[in-house]
Amino acid sequence: MKVLILNGSPKTNGNTMTAISEMVKVFDSEGVESEVIHVGNKDIRGCVSCNSCAVKGKCEFDDVVNEIAPKFEASDGLVLASPVYYASANATLIACLDRLFYSSSFDKTMKVGASIVVARRGGCSATFDELNKYFTISGMPVASSQYWNSVHGRTPGEAAKDLEGLQTMRVLAKNMTFLMKSIALGKEKFGLPDKEEHLWTHFIDN
Repeated sequence: MKVLILNGSPKTNGNTMTAISEMVKVFDSEGVESEVIHVGNKDIRGCVSCNSCAVKGKCEFDDVVNEIAPKFEASDGLVLASPVYYASANATLIACLDRLFYSSSFDKTMKVGASIVVARRGGCSATFDELNKYFTISGMPVASSQYWNSVHGRTPGEAAKDLEGLQTMRVLAKNMTFLMKSIALGKEKFGLPDKEEHLWTHFIDN
């Protein structure tokens, strides 16, 4: 089992990394390989809707997004982690995800997704919902925990004091591991669900 973790914080060892590290400990104990890629401090521009990825098979802007894509394809699960800015995820992470999900053409069905968010106080649930939408448009089951996947902390190190939040991270990692292993067994025995040809419906009559 492999899990790819994208850290959307601009701080390498901030509270978001504290939350991630709690999950990594569980993955290690469960024999799940995990890789953390720090994207929050990268120079990542947003999608410009050029659609060259449909021809090239990768994004026109050759940066960390194209480096992440094959790692995402090879993974069984994806964790998205972000601090909360104005009840939203870090804009750099969102730019990365828009381009990553749009430009990568491999089938993401049944890869397990999980999002975690970190804030001083408010905006966690809105950011949590925002990140989960990348999974639910891609046929990816979403792992859950004992509470919405959030940890609280303002200055670096404060998240370590949020004992309930850290427990939520551990439960999330355990649930995600169980779900990935269960899906692997299901794929082996039953295969993936049959695919229908995608029906595109537009709401303006040309």
